[in-house]
Amino acid sequence: MTALDLSSPVAVVGTGTMGQGIAQVALVAGHPVRLYDAAPGRAEAAAEAIGARLDRLVAKERLTAAERDAARDRLTPAAELAELADCALVVEAVLERLDVKQQLFRELEEVVADDCLLATNTSSLSVTAIGGALANPGRFVGLHFFNPAPLLPLVEVVSGFATDVTSATRAYETARAWGKTPVACADTPGFIVNRIARPFYAEAFAVYEAQAADPATIDAVLRECGGFRMGAFELTDLIGQDVNESVTHSVWQSFFQDVRFTPSLAQRRLVESGRHGRKSGHGWYDYAEGAERPEPHTADKERPPAFVTVEGDLGPAADLLPMLREAGIQVREDDEDNGTRLVLPGGGQLALADGQTSVEFRDVVYFDLALDYRKATRIALSASQDTSSQTLAEAIGLFQALGKDVSVIGDVPGMIVARTVARIVDLAHDAVAKGVATEEDIDTAMLLGVNYPLGPFEWSRRLGRGWAYDLLDDLHLRDPSGRYAPSLALYRHAYATDKRESTP
Repeated sequence: MTALDLSSPVAVVGTGTMGQGIAQVALVAGHPVRLYDAAPGRAEAAAEAIGARLDRLVAKERLTAAERDAARDRLTPAAELAELADCALVVEAVLERLDVKQQLFRELEEVVADDCLLATNTSSLSVTAIGGALANPGRFVGLHFFNPAPLLPLVEVVSGFATDVTSATRAYETARAWGKTPVACADTPGFIVNRIARPFYAEAFAVYEAQAADPATIDAVLRECGGFRMGAFELTDLIGQDVNESVTHSVWQSFFQDVRFTPSLAQRRLVESGRHGRKSGHGWYDYAEGAERPEPHTADKERPPAFVTVEGDLGPAADLLPMLREAGIQVREDDEDNGTRLVLPGGGQLALADGQTSVEFRDVVYFDLALDYRKATRIALSASQDTSSQTLAEAIGLFQALGKDVSVIGDVPGMIVARTVARIVDLAHDAVAKGVATEEDIDTAMLLGVNYPLGPFEWSRRLGRGWAYDLLDDLHLRDPSGRYAPSLALYRHAYATDKRESTP
């Protein structure tokens, strides 16, 4: 099954920001495009707005004047649904209400030909439920573009329970022909991106609700240590707190209130207060003119330790050893495998976040997972009230000697980056096991849809087969609500190699 021929008309119903963006994508690809909106005059206004954007593309030399003029000639506002009768594809981008979408597609089914592909751009509703209102749901598919549609390459091609393979394949190939990067996905709450991205927000909010760190510090650690482009608080301010919370609530409800997707009470209060982020002038941060942006907590300067003793294998943090030597800190090795940690001169220990808490041990400081310890500019440390001041000072001085800013947070298991990455990896393995998407498509979706520094499976391979499982298992012991219980898929992944090796 191939992509739609460029001579085939494409219609977009709903002419808001997303509808206009989708129409522009189809138009620039070469299709005749019809615009329809139930509100009088909206389709004409949308056509003018698209024309203005085409002018800007010409000014930026991304489109020639002749290409712009030809595209304008192919763009037609429609006053009635009947004018979409000869379209080969109709994409809907109207209000996110199931009844509204179902009614629209019932009306469209009376207008278009039997072989017309019908698609919804929904981001939160069930594709199966919308298509369930149709006499022929086999031709119905989800085409979830990301905003702004002309710029962002990802398109989730979502097959509902009744979607024909030929329809999904045609939608997939058409999106690819439009210059997009499509990923195939089963109809599951949140699809790929909005399902697997939930922990990025949820764990940041959980650390904040535990009073372990403030938003500015958590954001800085996610960016400067975890390698994420933006922190969770600044990103949700950009998205809109009401929008982000609504998606979280929808996924949670759709999974029958699965505790893994529980919304944040702190974010709920923010939304209730009208602090919706940048668009309202205040969210987690104040965006009023002249408002000062809060600075992350950064520890004062401490003297670095003269030496450390390494016990065991530091695993994902192994790069620290040559870095310490380069910084002039002597690294002594203990032949006995007593764990995976660094012993400081005062006898205290420094260990990579593992899902346990500092208060459980005599004198331990935890440090957070980094995407790349050489490139990271900030490291988070956590300690309990029982941790000696000498041990904490030596740990701070050690990372400062490596050129890092240091943020000391509360004694929360899994810290910030480590627990976030572990949960993302877990949800990704669970999604593959349940037939949502392939490993390759999930990595592609998370890289392109939310700009993660690594896809979940690339991260999983880097960290080692059992890393995420072990961390979540320890977290689950300390929070037995089920939120951190590793999935069966992650359990199988963690132990698969060992079982193969032990089989006679």
